[in-house]
Amino acid sequence: MVSPLLAKAAPTGREIVNVTPERAGWTHVGFRAVRLVKGESETVSTSTRELCLVVLTGTVSVTIDGQTHEHLGTRKSVFEEVSPAAVYVPAGKTVVVLAETDAEVGLCTAPAGNTPHTVKVLDPANMRRSVRGKGTNTRYVCDVLPHDDPTAAHLLVVEVLTPASHSSSYPPHKHDIEQPPVETLLEETYYHRLNPPQGFAFQRVYTDDRSLDEACAVENHDVVMVPRGYHPVVAPHGYDLYYLNVMAGPNRFWVFKNDPAHEWMLAAK
Repeated sequence: MVSPLLAKAAPTGREIVNVTPERAGWTHVGFRAVRLVKGESETVSTSTRELCLVVLTGTVSVTIDGQTHEHLGTRKSVFEEVSPAAVYVPAGKTVVVLAETDAEVGLCTAPAGNTPHTVKVLDPANMRRSVRGKGTNTRYVCDVLPHDDPTAAHLLVVEVLTPASHSSSYPPHKHDIEQPPVETLLEETYYHRLNPPQGFAFQRVYTDDRSLDEACAVENHDVVMVPRGYHPVVAPHGYDLYYLNVMAGPNRFWVFKNDPAHEWMLAAK
């Protein structure tokens, strides 16, 4: 039986996966992934939401309010050590994405809020790249739209590459209580990719009282929804794991709490 937190990907067709707030049963985060053949276009109206368009693979042009931004994206694979092209779009805009090559695009959305924001092309060269963890807990992070970037109202977007046989989002942590500076409430989606693509990985989502305790076997292009609770990920031997995280909540601030049962492993040795 498939977990209610797991959105399975369509193996073919334009729409890979689509997680709306209504489907997830929450308030803020939306995520959709589409594949476009060279020459195809996708039109998106932001309405009352803000959008971070991430060019996962391929090259596209993006037209907003009559202004076209060409040649966005250089990656053939999300597993390249290259930051993605991305565009932030506020509410009330119509966005036309034209595939200059075959492409895969992630559409990350959240409520736009009341403060006006402007269109911004996010330069891959300025995206912060970092390494987290050590040993088999090492993973590689690219901040596409972090909480210290004032571009957006609610959205946070980050890429993580976890090598085969490594754990990620680990020790398990959560961000489901709005109690800054101790912890903040952020809904989250994980869009998973595997290399080679026939692989799988595991993600668990659980709360302290185990009122929520789901284990998901994720395959290429699947999405895991994290409404609350801790949410560690493990990549099996032989398969590298990529995921694109989308987070949003009442405030745009990421502070998490580690599971006390597993925090011991962070102690210096």
